[in-house]
Amino acid sequence: MIPALALAATLLVTPVITPAAPALTWHDCATPQTAKRLQCAELDVPGATLRLTRLPALDPARRIGSLLVNPGGPGGSGADVVSYGGLGLATPEFAELNQRFDVIGFDPRGVGGSTPAITCGPMHDPAVSRFPADDAGYARLAAHNRDVGLGCRGPRRVDTATVAEDVERIRLALGEDRISWLGVSYGTEIGALYAARYPHHVRAMVLDGAVDHALPMRRAILDEAAATEDGLLRFAQWCASTCGEDVLARYDALMADGAPSAQLGRRATPEELAAGVYSHLYFPQLWPRLADALRAAPRDASALTSVMQFTSPEYAAYRAVGCQDFPAPFTGPADLRRLAEQVREVAPHSWRYSEFWDFASGCLGWPVPAANPPHPEPVRGAPPILVVGGTHDPATPLTWARSLSARIEGSTLLVHDGDGHTGLYNSACVRRHEATYLISGTPGTSPATRSLPCQKG
Repeated sequence: MIPALALAATLLVTPVITPAAPALTWHDCATPQTAKRLQCAELDVPGATLRLTRLPALDPARRIGSLLVNPGGPGGSGADVVSYGGLGLATPEFAELNQRFDVIGFDPRGVGGSTPAITCGPMHDPAVSRFPADDAGYARLAAHNRDVGLGCRGPRRVDTATVAEDVERIRLALGEDRISWLGVSYGTEIGALYAARYPHHVRAMVLDGAVDHALPMRRAILDEAAATEDGLLRFAQWCASTCGEDVLARYDALMADGAPSAQLGRRATPEELAAGVYSHLYFPQLWPRLADALRAAPRDASALTSVMQFTSPEYAAYRAVGCQDFPAPFTGPADLRRLAEQVREVAPHSWRYSEFWDFASGCLGWPVPAANPPHPEPVRGAPPILVVGGTHDPATPLTWARSLSARIEGSTLLVHDGDGHTGLYNSACVRRHEATYLISGTPGTSPATRSLPCQKG
């Protein structure tokens, strides 16, 4: 992506890792807002410099090793998560992890404080629909995406396969023979790919909110659209029992014609409103706020548009990385319309926004060929890995956790019976299982069953 993303098309060979790696030079970098023991470092990798943060183990005498964490995205900052106690690191269930591990976060290439950062011009045009109704709309969408991509800057390689190689460089720089990994959502794709390529350098690995990169895009789109619909229906059921309202009728009325948004200074489109609703489905604790936002939306939908993904600072990295891993599957305008109709069938209310349709429609016309399109990379020879999926996850359906676990030799599946995206963010039960496993290295179930339940709470 230097000088432009389109140049990445000439650099599609994954660099070879050499055994030697520079040691990391850690320095204190705490601020009044961070943990007092926070340390920072940088690591040069081919084409980028990675930002890292570390919380040294509170009990050095019982230190197990290094625990690398990734909060998902693409575009999430692992360095910030460690700095500010995100990803459950400040919860009681994870207290022992802070005692026993050096907890390390890093910003993947192009993300956050890593340099060069992925930057793009304006990425969102409300006049360009992600569901074009005709050939002209299809051409407008492709041209818009092409122009966005040509305006982006950043590292030449940002696909997840390259990020996995960067993880290996981090391991070498840490001087660790094996690392432990805690990845959620997109962080599961990074972790699974690392385990496939470097199984003997994995000590323990949690993959929570699993993304199965082996799935063809068409199936992934429909799976995730159905999961998003389920998340909306679960919210509607909660609202009916708690608020006594038919929230689906309110939602559908809102989607019919959009709504005014003082935050945008114009009328928000149905696609924008759907994206704002989606962001609230991740966490059931946000459902009361979503109910209030839907009540207010006919007058002012700012509470929805202010949290839609399209204008977030991380959206440039989300799109640039996503198009390297999840390219548009459409063969032409008619094919897009056929798949869009299938999305409407599985998601009759929420069809206007789901993340894999965002990838597919947003990567149509993208000027850089996908370096890491969906393909299977089975994991063999690694220690037991814990895969976590939720029965009502609106972003990463349980079917993905099941299929990913099936491709990881000797893995265990932990099922979170509840709502929200990932068990880690929404269940103390899941966090307890994950912490116990990361410390012991044993998932806690027999290979015959290869599964564990986690009820709500």
